[in-house]
Amino acid sequence: MSNIASRTPAAASPPWSPAPPLTEAALCRWLGAAAPGDAITYFRGTLARSLCPQLGLLEPAERLALARLAGRAWTLCEQGLAHLVQRRRGEEDFEYLLIARRRPRRVVASLLPQILAEAA
Repeated sequence: MSNIASRTPAAASPPWSPAPPLTEAALCRWLGAAAPGDAITYFRGTLARSLCPQLGLLEPAERLALARLAGRAWTLCEQGLAHLVQRRRGEEDFEYLLIARRRPRRVVASLLPQILAEAA
């Protein structure tokens, strides 16, 4: 899992290097502090393939953490707090972004603390 992408000039090295996995709680904290239009990459790769247990691309604990993270991103989108965007970077290389939306004041006061508590 990766939440930061960096380009490298060397042809032999991969086009991006993985960063520590983003956690569900960190994603919620980021969204609570984000301004409308701010974006964060919550995963880079092929999400559906990575979540498939039969392919064995991730260890069970990593797969569960990724499923929770992707589910949280989906929930935040359904609640109107963010947009979900997918960018193709190459063959079987996608960047999954969460983009903060403008939200009414009442949502900030009531919903974000609940979301943080669920993610913790």
